[in-house]
Amino acid sequence: MSDAGISVAPRGDLRPAPVYAGPVSRLLAYVVDALLITVVGTAGIAVVALIGQVAGVVVRDLGTLLAGAYAILLPAVFAVYCAVFWLLAGRTPGMALLGLRVVTAAGRPVRWFPALVRGVLLAYFPIGAAWLLVDRRHRALHDLIARTAVVRHHPG
Repeated sequence: MSDAGISVAPRGDLRPAPVYAGPVSRLLAYVVDALLITVVGTAGIAVVALIGQVAGVVVRDLGTLLAGAYAILLPAVFAVYCAVFWLLAGRTPGMALLGLRVVTAAGRPVRWFPALVRGVLLAYFPIGAAWLLVDRRHRALHDLIARTAVVRHHPG
């Protein structure tokens, strides 16, 4: 066991030591996922606005309501999106594109509570990701709190 609870393969273990994802690949994965959620969310808002317009709702009032809901709900949707993907696949589509995976400090798949904590912190406090610039294993504050790490995925 090394510092901060991230385990390293002991001598004689044939598993490769984890390769921690760097800031650029993590940022690119975040941007891909944020764009995906934003595009889907915007399309959903557009559909609701179109339905409202057809139903005779005043577009200006509907627009104000939807903009407020969008600002409040988008981070929550992003948090759930991330947590569900981390639970089911160990990575979001953006992470999969860049060959990254979220693991626990022991190198195992992340469980539901740390995934949700990590997702909420990332969605509502993305500035905490700046910590990965000074951490030698490139862990952000949400990684430290949830006891996770983002590693390069080695298939097989």
